[in-house]
Amino acid sequence: MELTRIPHPAPTPDADRVAAIADPGFGTLFTDHMITVDYDEGKGWHSATLGPRQPIPLDPAASVLHYAQEIFEGMKAYKLGNGTMALFRPEANAARFNKSAARLAMPDFPEDVFVDAVKELVLADKDWFPSVEGGSLYIRPFMFATEAFLGVRPAKQYKFVVILSPAGNYFKSGAPAVSVWVSDYTRAAPGGTGEAKCGGNYAASLVPTGEAFAKGHDQTVFLDAAERKWIEELGGMNLFFVFDDGRMITPPLRGTILPGITRDSIMQLAREQGLDVSEEMYSIDQWRADAESGKLVETMACGTAAVVTAVGKVASHDGEFTIGSGGPGQLTSTIREKLVGIQRGTVEDRHSWVMRIE
Repeated sequence: MELTRIPHPAPTPDADRVAAIADPGFGTLFTDHMITVDYDEGKGWHSATLGPRQPIPLDPAASVLHYAQEIFEGMKAYKLGNGTMALFRPEANAARFNKSAARLAMPDFPEDVFVDAVKELVLADKDWFPSVEGGSLYIRPFMFATEAFLGVRPAKQYKFVVILSPAGNYFKSGAPAVSVWVSDYTRAAPGGTGEAKCGGNYAASLVPTGEAFAKGHDQTVFLDAAERKWIEELGGMNLFFVFDDGRMITPPLRGTILPGITRDSIMQLAREQGLDVSEEMYSIDQWRADAESGKLVETMACGTAAVVTAVGKVASHDGEFTIGSGGPGQLTSTIREKLVGIQRGTVEDRHSWVMRIE
């Protein structure tokens, strides 16, 4: 797809950019440019543009505002030792994007164009890469319905957009292990949109996540909607449980859990470490019992934003319990170091997960 480039009339001055990326935080700072592509039924995707990041004109009757036809992805761009920019498994993000689109009755977006759009924007704004340790360019591709129509049916017009955000540490506490709260709310039900990366799932998690924050925790844990006993995932991360006999389990997807790309990568890396990795249902009561007996030695949470982090404490209305020493365990640290090393080019990439862009 031909990409039209529109020069930025007033890019951020170098001094201002350098000052901003010295301490970017997470999700509040954005680069100068964005990519947009439009869709019309009968015409398909067209008008791909790389231009200044700016507000998007939207009719008050746009379908997204009324029926929430919207999906997104979360990715990162990394800088390798030689200064080359790189992406981690972008084709997996493109494939998951289209699975989300199918669930929300939205059109497929060409996966090669998805990857090319991300690459072009990263190259355009590579000078925004933050200098902080562990820094990255967080990439947010998203699609939403733009047709002005109030009838309940799939829209006939959409817009695909990619924006970038220089990122530092995801968790504000910066703690080596996080504390989580077991929510009274549920995130997704069988037959729902749990496995799609759509905004509605996250909107539903805001109240329980706010409750967790108010109680002094970093994240919330959701249980299944049917029996309210099986662990599913955190508000924005998948979970793994590591036992003293060399086993590691993660909750099965079952259509209610987002199929994390970091999750899939960790499963492969853990098997290479010699662990017996499986997808099994795991109850909140068993989690407590195994932690208290010492059978469970580590719990790790994973996702694009935070990569891999240890879960040290779990709290609920029934009290709280600590996992292991309450800090990061050996496997969590090993997996994180290996995954981050692959992403940043300091560890051999045996799976060809890293895509260099220049």
